[in-house]
Amino acid sequence: MNIALIKAGGVGQRMGAGIPKQFISIDGKPIIIYTLESFEKHPNIDEIVVVCVKGWHDILRSYCKQFSIKKVKMIVNGGETSLKSIKNGLVAIREHYSDDDMILVHDGNRPLISQEIISDTIANCQRYGSAVAAIPVTDEVMEIKGEELVSTKFLDRKKMYRIQTPDAYRLSLLWSLFEKATEEQLTNLGATNTLMIACGGTVHFSQGSELNIRLTTQEDILLCKSLLVMREKQ
Repeated sequence: MNIALIKAGGVGQRMGAGIPKQFISIDGKPIIIYTLESFEKHPNIDEIVVVCVKGWHDILRSYCKQFSIKKVKMIVNGGETSLKSIKNGLVAIREHYSDDDMILVHDGNRPLISQEIISDTIANCQRYGSAVAAIPVTDEVMEIKGEELVSTKFLDRKKMYRIQTPDAYRLSLLWSLFEKATEEQLTNLGATNTLMIACGGTVHFSQGSELNIRLTTQEDILLCKSLLVMREKQ
């Protein structure tokens, strides 16, 4: 089986909206529902598990019913950090799924993920054992000097990629990473792919997109609205 593990455990302080960012509505629909719809309609996603902010589970269930999201099988509490939220989800997943099942971890506030990205992530995970959506860096990148906003070093952008989600792994591999992880890693690392590398593993890239944006600021909301309008016209 292929299970989507959707991270919706953040409170969205940078958004400044007064509610968790994934529950902000765009054109009458919460951000998290746009995300869930993408996995709901993908033929190779069997079930969905959501890691959600504590106290918002019933609201999410209500939205799922309203917007006919039927693949969500479990909603679990988020953790203090992104990796701790994922671990909470994996603890629940291991009780119901097998070690050979594929887990696709995705940010709940990336609502514009395409069917092609999901398909390519699954295909590359099947081929290589892991996959993470990524896109090449197109801008020049410089490394700052200490804490100052100055630089004396530029980086080779041809060797750099920007990491997105989803990233995918077999459940047995993913759980083994969390068994090895230290408390410091679970607190300070930002994603499963960085934990994979920290534990000595290799991450294989799959198709990403400039449109697969993560919504963290009010400006991102405005951009998302524009992109949704463009998508509806296609």
